Amino acid sequence: MFSHPDLLLALGAGYTALSLLTFLVYAYDKAAARAGRRRVPERQLLVLGLLGGWPGGWLAQQLLRHKSAKPTFLWRFWISVGLHLMALGLGWRWLAG
Repeated sequence: MFSHPDLLLALGAGYTALSLLTFLVYAYDKAAARAGRRRVPERQLLVLGLLGGWPGGWLAQQLLRHKSAKPTFLWRFWISVGLHLMALGLGWRWLAG
């Protein structure tokens, strides 16, 4: 089992990698929208956020202004963030014993 410092390092690396991937997928989707190409399904963007890439998704919404004015997407995004954080909290509590 992980010690707490190892677990924190692994979580940090995971969040960083997933956030970077999610940001890049949002950027790709924004470019595809502008060019009239096939888009990334919203479900995929939401799943990436749910898995832990939500900080990158939120940053892309702010910096790229992508999906930031679509209320139906935004409420689903924030629900997925809440679900992720609840799962993280439950997992942490379980690991702590």
